[in-house]
Amino acid sequence: MANFVVANLLTGGVVKGISLDVDATRPLCHIRADGGVVKVKLADVKALFFVRDLAGNPERNDVQAVAAEDPRQRGATMVEIRFKDGERIVAFTNRYPPRTAFHYVVPVDPASNNSRILINQAAVASLTPVSPDRESGG
Repeated sequence: MANFVVANLLTGGVVKGISLDVDATRPLCHIRADGGVVKVKLADVKALFFVRDLAGNPERNDVQAVAAEDPRQRGATMVEIRFKDGERIVAFTNRYPPRTAFHYVVPVDPASNNSRILINQAAVASLTPVSPDRESGG
């Protein structure tokens, strides 16, 4: 299945396009961007965002709290991910702590443009569990 993806690179670069072969256990994926197919090494990625729309909405801020009735929190741990570059994401993970160099999370905001995110643990400054009923930490 084709996925719209946005690869945020450790260098600060961004590759946007469509990918058929993202796999956390493989060293690279291919992204069909406007300029052709780009080979992206997962080790060079800060995070790879599976998005609903490649344009996104840079003005929108995702909700950082979860509704009590949200079924996605069953069996998951809500975590705050702080990247070394200062970016912060609040998401659900099915495995805490992560046991691999790359792992998936799902944004807490069900209306987020991101449907899931592949995290490169090497780009993470901290990953900590948070209470689902906490106030937004901004």
